[in-house]
Amino acid sequence: MNVEEKIREMGLSLPAAPKPVAAYVPAVATGDGYVYTSGQIPFVDGELVFKGKVGRELDEAQGYAAAQICALNCLSVIKAAVGSLDRIERVVKVTGFVASAPGFNAQPKVVNGASELLGKLFGAAGEHARSAVGVGELPLDAACEVEMIVKIV
Repeated sequence: MNVEEKIREMGLSLPAAPKPVAAYVPAVATGDGYVYTSGQIPFVDGELVFKGKVGRELDEAQGYAAAQICALNCLSVIKAAVGSLDRIERVVKVTGFVASAPGFNAQPKVVNGASELLGKLFGAAGEHARSAVGVGELPLDAACEVEMIVKIV
């Protein structure tokens, strides 16, 4: 079963690659077999679906869902860059930024939305190094932003 079939089997869908909201490209594939994504926020069909601070406007479960959407958007820009998600040999690194209300410190649980999705999709190859960072503000008032590095074949 390929990665996109697994996504559908989980009741999710791979979105169209989001368009950049500023002066950057969504992903860069290097000649040495790596793809670096730009930070992806929780856009669904061009609409930002999770806005505000986790721990104030949003709860931890909503933050988790936002991180999952961000990871799906990362996968969509990887697919656009290399043609197929089945070329992913290994998820190397995930960095998650969580717009956090003062006192909210469960950023790792929020970013698990991305990490657990990748584990389900890629098994051991989805295990990755990770940072989960709380921040005061994110672009467009997004609740979460995720970027990743993958090794491709």
